[in-house]
Amino acid sequence: MANIGKSIVFKGDLTGDEDLIIDGNIEGRVQLPSHQLTIGAHGKVTAEIEAKSVIIVGRVAGNVNATERVEVQASGIVDGDIRSPRLLVQEGAVVNGSIEMSKSQAPLSAAKPEAKTPPMAVPDAQQARKNA
Repeated sequence: MANIGKSIVFKGDLTGDEDLIIDGNIEGRVQLPSHQLTIGAHGKVTAEIEAKSVIIVGRVAGNVNATERVEVQASGIVDGDIRSPRLLVQEGAVVNGSIEMSKSQAPLSAAKPEAKTPPMAVPDAQQARKNA
């Protein structure tokens, strides 16, 4: 697990192949597609974030995309959109942006065909009054 300390300032694209904790200031883009990103209590991230899961204890200004889960803890602040199949927002947390939660897409070969149901016959209002 890598750690960016609170005295570190980084500007640019940050990518990696291990879990990461950010307690410093990051500007740009953060990509950890197969790992967890934690924004620590001192962390201030102004970036587009893409990760497997994201835990926000500090502050994020930018969109957060996670393939598995996003957690915004009580002290966390997000100014941006969140997209993830699972989301936990603790009481006291702040989220200013839209939230999109959709289940992970299964491969087409694994998808089950939907059963077709015939449309229901709905009597029109005049016919209903005549029969009453």
